[in-house]
Amino acid sequence: MTALRLGTRASALATTQSEWVAELIRERLGREVELVEITTEGDVNRAPLASLGGTGVFVSALRDALLDDRVDVAVHSLKDLPTYPAEGVALAAVPTREDPRDAIVARDGLTLGELPVGSRVGTGSPRRVAQLHALGLGLEIEEIRGNVDTRIGKVAGGEYDAVVLARAGLARLGRVAEATEVLDPLQMLPAPGQGALAIECRAADATLVADLAGLEDQHARAAVDAERAVLATLEGGCSAPIGALAEVVEGDEGEELWIRAIALSHDGTLSVRMSASGDPADAVGIGARLAGEMLADGAGELNDSQVDATQDRAEA
Repeated sequence: MTALRLGTRASALATTQSEWVAELIRERLGREVELVEITTEGDVNRAPLASLGGTGVFVSALRDALLDDRVDVAVHSLKDLPTYPAEGVALAAVPTREDPRDAIVARDGLTLGELPVGSRVGTGSPRRVAQLHALGLGLEIEEIRGNVDTRIGKVAGGEYDAVVLARAGLARLGRVAEATEVLDPLQMLPAPGQGALAIECRAADATLVADLAGLEDQHARAAVDAERAVLATLEGGCSAPIGALAEVVEGDEGEELWIRAIALSHDGTLSVRMSASGDPADAVGIGARLAGEMLADGAGELNDSQVDATQDRAEA
């Protein structure tokens, strides 16, 4: 049997994530895997992500490689995936999720609350910018691009006092000890799908779709389905930065899915925050209904004049 060709971006984080999935495939499916590096627009264009189109800037080239039969499987940071389906492409599995919370890497071991007023904090995420402003700490929030090593290097070099990153990326790179604080979701809700990976293949390859389904973590899939339903529903009537976090917990009558979500004005002065719960089997419905309630409560009016810039990039 020929080896599966697994498409990946070339960054250290992307290849680490892809190699982790490749090892899952080798162990559980007994298939050999070879990594194939694919360059995306987001890797070569250093403009702000919102100006490149936001969601999908790291995804489309990998999907094109799938559809052109240059690779058989593609691995993405799930928060990079557009919420609308891609013709001919199947989201075959969401494996076990890493800790989805955001983390701070700051000079001198400082936590977010210990940073002096006026400290320079780097992030490329409108969601993080808005929630940092909402905390009212008097920080100077500045745009930053680059991979994990580049961002942390800007703190070590004194260009920034701190950067905000996804804890999941640090963990996968073996650098989680460099985080000076992991942020409580009460302070900062993560991006929908943060910490999770998406394994895609061609929808027409029914055998491979079925095989890859064996890598699925049902709790992770339910959680991200609910979070992405919030995002998809809000995207239809809201251009605000959005955070969401769901988890499956043991309730009095069996498993329950709990989800919290927030939509904010870009300056963080206004927000709509809500939560919901229900049967994990209805994850999409729970998320969609929650988002509908948020829109009814004014989420759609938070940034009527703003350009849609709600998504986070994969490297963070």
